[in-house]
Amino acid sequence: MGRTVVSIQTQNYSDYHRMKVGEIPEEQVRAIATNALVDTGATMLCLPNSQIAQLGLSPIEKRKVVTANGEVERTVYGGAFLTVMGRSCTLDVTELPETAPPLVGYLALEALDFVVDPTRQRLIPNPAHGGKFMHDLL
Repeated sequence: MGRTVVSIQTQNYSDYHRMKVGEIPEEQVRAIATNALVDTGATMLCLPNSQIAQLGLSPIEKRKVVTANGEVERTVYGGAFLTVMGRSCTLDVTELPETAPPLVGYLALEALDFVVDPTRQRLIPNPAHGGKFMHDLL
């Protein structure tokens, strides 16, 4: 099985909301565009500290997380607006060290209704929903 990498845009949700209600122009919305590794074993959207700082996200709390190197404590930040392949959702973000690539975890995949096509190493709309952007409420 290979690596699935996807282009993402992440914005500060507070800025995004202020832009949507006309308080600030779009140019003032703090945002980053980058490639991220899709990691179905990761729970959260995870970004390096420098990208979190660039977005101006606010810390919520410290949480214990399990990594390949064992259990560590990481800060979780609130208020990210994530867009992948034209679909968007609001998520919290877990910090990563600068040496780690951004990760899109399964909460983002669920919220955006994507699944991984491991053969082609890409994200695809959930086939169970006929390619339409839907949420399961069952």
